[in-house]
Amino acid sequence: MTAHLLQTLPADLDRDRLPEHVAVIMDGNGRWAKLRGYPRVIGHRQGVAALKDLLRCCKDWGIAALTVYAFSTENWQRPHHEVDFLMVLFESMLRRELQEMCQEGVRIAFAGDWETLPVSLKTEMERAVAATAHNQTVQFTVAMNYGSRDEILRVCRQLAEAVRQGTLTPHDLNEHLFEQHLYTAGLSDPDLLIRTSGEMRLSNFMLWQLAYTEIYFTDILWPDFDRKAFHAALKSYQQRDRRFGTLKGDPAAP
Repeated sequence: MTAHLLQTLPADLDRDRLPEHVAVIMDGNGRWAKLRGYPRVIGHRQGVAALKDLLRCCKDWGIAALTVYAFSTENWQRPHHEVDFLMVLFESMLRRELQEMCQEGVRIAFAGDWETLPVSLKTEMERAVAATAHNQTVQFTVAMNYGSRDEILRVCRQLAEAVRQGTLTPHDLNEHLFEQHLYTAGLSDPDLLIRTSGEMRLSNFMLWQLAYTEIYFTDILWPDFDRKAFHAALKSYQQRDRRFGTLKGDPAAP
């Protein structure tokens, strides 16, 4: 079964047990390019193509939300020419793909600190959010200049300031209130996290939100991650027994 034939949900997947929200750490663009003797930037371009297909696959197969780790707070430490290329690539992708995302019903959002991003990129991000705000087919969240520890500290500072000002008391603080201040407020926690390229770590991604997420690691480099690979990840997910800390059969389990 080749990747381009997997337009409809494969018969061996249970539609009722699909993850509602899939998160992806897209790793391996540079290694993909190096193996082929290309500059790293070619790997990033190919990675964009893989992301576009995955987003369409979520739409085709009925997965409601996709969140991807596009650029971390630590990625600023990469060579300046690569960072500059990535910023231009993100901006051009938003500009080029916005009309199609609107036609396909994709609602786009961003998680992360916009403050240090280029002004022209922020303009395209704002335009994309506004243009797709009422779309309902797939919630597509891009973690851009995102770091989970930074996110958690940001929430702690906001809540501490509210306590200092007297609008909250320490007894008011709970998980629900904390989650309302995360970048992902209003979005359900991921059911499935996929990380490509054989790395087995979270790399400061959604540490709060991934508390009970099923994790799937694959050796496939991100530019080669196609619908067939996604099918394998979903098949693995559907074989998991998600107990959320309870015993099997416990009615308290979600």
